Amino acid sequence: MKTKELIAEAVSLPVEERALLVDSLPGSLNTPEPDIDKRWIAVAKNRLQQIRTDEITAIPSEEVFKI
Repeated sequence: MKTKELIAEAVSLPVEERALLVDSLPGSLNTPEPDIDKRWIAVAKNRLQQIRTDEITAIPSEEVFKI
């Protein structure tokens, strides 16, 4: 099945099925990598602990996102 045909078929689905399709597709692009996820969780927990103990100071989002 060609992509254009697939899209035409998807568009003809009921809204609930289209929503399920749209919700499912992004996950197929980036497969989970448990080891990397565990490392990021460790980094996040460490940074949270550093903020709570005043070892580091958070920067307000207004300052971070200044243009």
